[in-house]
Amino acid sequence: MAKRGGRLNANESDDLPKAKLSWQNIKKSLRLFSFVGKHKWKFFLGLVFLAGTVYTALTFPKLIGNLMGLVGSSGENITKDFKLDAALDIGKKLLILFAFQAIFSFFRVVTFTSFTEHMLASLRQVAFQKLIQMPMSFFSNRQVAELNSRIASDIIQISETFTTSIAEFLRQLIIIIGGTIIICMMSWKMALIMLSIIPIIAVITLFFAKYIRKLSKQVQDKVADSNIIVGEGLQGITNVKTFTNENFEIQRYNSISKQILELAIKGGIFRGAFFSFIIFCLFGAIIFIVYVGITMTLKGELPAAQMMSFLMYTVFVAASIGGIAEQIASIQRALGATERVMDIIDGKIEGINLSHKTTERVSGNISFDKVSFSYPSRPGFMVLKEVSFTVNSGQMLALVGPSGSGKSTIAALLLRFYELQSGKISIDGKDISSYDLTDYRNNMAIVPQDVLLFGGTIKENIAYGKLDATDAEIMEAARQANAFEFIESFPEKFETKVGDRGIQLSGGQRQRVAIARAILKNPSILILDEATSSLDSESERLVQEALDKLMVGRTSIVIAHRLSTIRNSDKIIVLEHGKIRESGTHAELIQVTDGLYRSLSRLQFDFVS
Repeated sequence: MAKRGGRLNANESDDLPKAKLSWQNIKKSLRLFSFVGKHKWKFFLGLVFLAGTVYTALTFPKLIGNLMGLVGSSGENITKDFKLDAALDIGKKLLILFAFQAIFSFFRVVTFTSFTEHMLASLRQVAFQKLIQMPMSFFSNRQVAELNSRIASDIIQISETFTTSIAEFLRQLIIIIGGTIIICMMSWKMALIMLSIIPIIAVITLFFAKYIRKLSKQVQDKVADSNIIVGEGLQGITNVKTFTNENFEIQRYNSISKQILELAIKGGIFRGAFFSFIIFCLFGAIIFIVYVGITMTLKGELPAAQMMSFLMYTVFVAASIGGIAEQIASIQRALGATERVMDIIDGKIEGINLSHKTTERVSGNISFDKVSFSYPSRPGFMVLKEVSFTVNSGQMLALVGPSGSGKSTIAALLLRFYELQSGKISIDGKDISSYDLTDYRNNMAIVPQDVLLFGGTIKENIAYGKLDATDAEIMEAARQANAFEFIESFPEKFETKVGDRGIQLSGGQRQRVAIARAILKNPSILILDEATSSLDSESERLVQEALDKLMVGRTSIVIAHRLSTIRNSDKIIVLEHGKIRESGTHAELIQVTDGLYRSLSRLQFDFVS
């Protein structure tokens, strides 16, 4: 998950899946450059500045070696004043070198950041544009957290890689290659010693560090599990106390606490061993190389200045070998992140016309002809089985039946959330698939049981039904939805913030805001999905009054468990196991002696045959 500050910490980065560092995956990631537009030149300019930082980095050990070599140098022409002048000259060169290093580093970071952020801004926009246009079958197979991660964590990982990791990888790779060549040119004998010791120690160090990170992740996972136990126990404290399971919860928490303890101690042991290894082996190797270098210097085989430069290059190469693995891991995570983001961008979207302005108005004559359907996530289970019915324009059709009988599926198919497996749905005698999808859905509105309001103001939520609505239109819609009175009672009135998912409003208030939104849209076809089932009596009365006004002159599909709300329907369809078992008016169905509707009616209110 992305942190609040917009960066990934080390542990969160480690959790991201990695992709193989293959040419095929690299080729896929090169598609990112297509999102840069006119800013591509910044990437190549950044490489120029990167080359400057590498040059200064490889020059630094040479100058330092020359400076340190002055200490032990001797000869007829080498006086104290000569050494001071030479040291001053080298010091000036070092200052100039540091100045160029600072300039190159600054512009490298700025150009790579500018290049990356322009690329990511375009990538985010395209990814969200594609994501929001995906069909419902796409969302039914994925969790919101996963999709949010693709837009957030994955793109942040790409950002970090392009801003820092690629440049660091190239810099360290060049330092390793360039430093090794320079070392070999200085002294092939010492180069062989260095290359036979330092890389091996660096590789062992990487394996040590990787295993320690693995243990740390296991500890974090166990800590997360322990937090879940605490959260569940406290949230369900009523159940815990009712069933007297306090000891069970204590033992559960104690058990996982012991596992955390064991893993943490194990990690401590390996960290201690790791530090001991670093101190003994790495520094021991450097001391051995220093010893060999001094020996060669005393024998006249290697000048003191070269020996010091050699040691500096050795440290630089060793540090780069140790650091390059993390950059490779970061690049691998970016390759994986790019692949997941591209899955969204390459996905098949609905035929939404984003620039469409006109609306083809329908009358609202609905026909289902032998419609059969199963959800993509459960292809072997038929939710609807040859369902056929008609609804004339302006009529009210009620769908009733046990849970899982297919009521909400009919509404989803009518909204074209899914493609039919067989059968045909028509509006005004025209197959719904032949309508422009934007036009088609502009003719529909839905008021669900669980209303989700966006975290803005009441005004913004109502206006979602018609984005260019005037204040007068919004207020009139609120009046018709029986929402005006409670909105005006708030200090900020229509500018009142509703909170996350509308949590600041009651269930009845949220329903009436949703109805006002539907009124503002002025649909030809209205779908009410158990819109009053979870409300108290007073809220239900106010919401039902608003719904009655909303349904006038519109074709209405009402999904209801409370049969008292659909007695006046023009037609009632009773569904069971995906099939139509009965259909007719309330008066007709109530007379069916062994009918399911009659049976459901008996369960809900007193009925005398």
